[in-house]
Amino acid sequence: MSADYLPLLLTALTLGLLGGGHCIGMCGGLMGALTLAIPAEQRHGWRLWRVLLGYNIGRIASYTAAGALLGSLGWLLRDLGLDTVLRVIAGLLMIAMGLYLANWWSGLTRIEHLGRGLWKHLEPHARRLMPVSRMPQAIALGALWGWLPCGLVYSSLVWASSQGSTGLSAGLMLAFGIGTLPTLLATGLAAQKLIFILRKRPVRLTAAVLVILFGIWTLPGPHNAWLMNHGPADSHQPTSHPAHSHH
Repeated sequence: MSADYLPLLLTALTLGLLGGGHCIGMCGGLMGALTLAIPAEQRHGWRLWRVLLGYNIGRIASYTAAGALLGSLGWLLRDLGLDTVLRVIAGLLMIAMGLYLANWWSGLTRIEHLGRGLWKHLEPHARRLMPVSRMPQAIALGALWGWLPCGLVYSSLVWASSQGSTGLSAGLMLAFGIGTLPTLLATGLAAQKLIFILRKRPVRLTAAVLVILFGIWTLPGPHNAWLMNHGPADSHQPTSHPAHSHH
């Protein structure tokens, strides 16, 4: 992947890190429940770590797969000359996420309703995997968890797919998922100090402002003209589709 994409990858990673406060509210309870689903005698040391890592490997893998899937759609829209429309939607969603993180506007939660139909079918399969005692079992459960309706993930997905490349979109969602890892591991390990810091109002406001700036940066205009002129080298080649064929 070209070094030109490093700023985008860092943006995705930072967005995952900054969304930590949202992750605690959205997935903190679930992470706690998953930890309790581990047999009591395994809730310590490496046995606990491997299951928590398994959950998150599966979750991040689902984000990456969704990025590849929507990236293929973004490639198609870009090929049709509609990439500007997609970038506008992505930028507005990012701004909406910033407003949500700051508790200034909660309209983004309506987007989460879009995924509830899918989650309703996946949740019974997730429940059948509990209690969790093995890492493969944890990875499978995490992979299902990755499709839990979440406005932060949806916003990031649309932003990633607006780049018009299957591979780049998957890479951005991988970076985003890695960014969320510290918070959710801390939640699973009951690392109250980190959780307390992420819940502090100044931290949430700082995160909100930066996410809003990401959204403004995403919107088409002279401020990001270089992105429009440095598209993926493979975005118009058939080789950008392999990830799509697997989903």
